[in-house]
Amino acid sequence: MEHESKVIEFMGIGFSVDILISVIATCLLVFLFCYFCTRNLSIRPKKGQLVIEYIADFVKNMISSSMDWKTGEQFYLLGFTLFLFIWVANILGLVLILNIGGYSYWKSPTASPVVTLALALLVILLTHYFGAKEQGFKNYFMNSYIRPVPALMPIKLLEEFTNTLTLALRLYGNIYAGEILLGLIASLANAAGPLTWVIGVPLQMVWQGFSIFIGSIQAFVFTTLTMVYLSHKIESE
Repeated sequence: MEHESKVIEFMGIGFSVDILISVIATCLLVFLFCYFCTRNLSIRPKKGQLVIEYIADFVKNMISSSMDWKTGEQFYLLGFTLFLFIWVANILGLVLILNIGGYSYWKSPTASPVVTLALALLVILLTHYFGAKEQGFKNYFMNSYIRPVPALMPIKLLEEFTNTLTLALRLYGNIYAGEILLGLIASLANAAGPLTWVIGVPLQMVWQGFSIFIGSIQAFVFTTLTMVYLSHKIESE
């Protein structure tokens, strides 16, 4: 059974309590992870430092595959933060279910279309900002919408909309579907007591492992596409 999200209003705008809690928790977890992995850096790295260095190299390779590293180095911290935030946000709803009084107080932030659309919109706005910054507004506009032929401008404007929408809905759809199926499997496990535990519990463990894999892939895809969109905006054809 799916529980409703409790909504609070501030200045006439509704905010889901479970999303607020989980977004704050995601930010804290990413901060604490980075803090504890990097507080004692040394030339003989310990496990925490090795993990953070592996993630940093992984993000560097993502950026290098989309653009020249000399150009892409300025987006290193953006890619690193984006990847970690989305990965933790994708996994958050798998480790805990918190339902009180018919309301849900915990879920993966990326299982909400509002969060994923906000992330996608932020990314697209950043691509426009850095494109104008690198090339100047006139050259940026000409390279993005007028060249090679002005007749392509309507298609390129439509592409801005579709890029935002697909970037958001791809992430949302995968994480939301994963949590719904996890809830259905949990219901199956409790449907008839010990009789269904035999089927439901192992199936739930397998699906959680698969969801972690999907969450990791989606964090990789979102960050990679962010770098691809940035490379298209800051480099001239």
